[in-house]
Amino acid sequence: MSSARTAPPTWSRAERAALRRLSTPRRIQDLLDQFAYRTEDDPASPRRALAERRAHCFDGALLAAAVLRFHGHPPLLLDLRAVHDDDHVLAVFQVDGNWGAIAKSNFVGLRYREPIHRTLRELALSYFEPYYNLKKRRTLREYSARPLDLRRFDRLGWEFDETAAPPVAARLDATPHRPLLTPAQQGRLTPLDPRSFRAGMVGTDLAGVRRG
Repeated sequence: MSSARTAPPTWSRAERAALRRLSTPRRIQDLLDQFAYRTEDDPASPRRALAERRAHCFDGALLAAAVLRFHGHPPLLLDLRAVHDDDHVLAVFQVDGNWGAIAKSNFVGLRYREPIHRTLRELALSYFEPYYNLKKRRTLREYSARPLDLRRFDRLGWEFDETAAPPVAARLDATPHRPLLTPAQQGRLTPLDPRSFRAGMVGTDLAGVRRG
């Protein structure tokens, strides 16, 4: 007797119609910018984030990667690692060999990047100045050495299943990271000036900001 096989989940007709409208990275970013910032730690699947119109940086990056894939890009994530601050996750893409990024963030400066960066290091460095904590300290230190291709998690149904998110997050964290600064450069860093701090905090939901 042969056992019945369960068909893998797919996007519904309504979801596919919504995804078709997000035909460029900029349009994907515009959608994420409309979402409320989700302050809970537990990640949402791309399907849930799209339905609820809420996301934090990790599930926003998952959704962006899913939409990029829908339009023919590989679904890639890049991790930015900080000290005394939250890490940040980007969905990255290439145009003519140059890197760009889409991101959901609670901070103004940590969102979209145009595809003009020749290397992943160059892309990661573009986030250095606006990456700071409530003590006005610039906190970005490392970036993952290579993007994580989410196609390796297709068997987990990462676009639709909530339980796929922890393995994705664990693998992303385990990816080798490269430093952006030397110890001497870290020792010479100065606090962010008050005007830049105020500008970068426009629209920030303090309930989702790390205080440590």
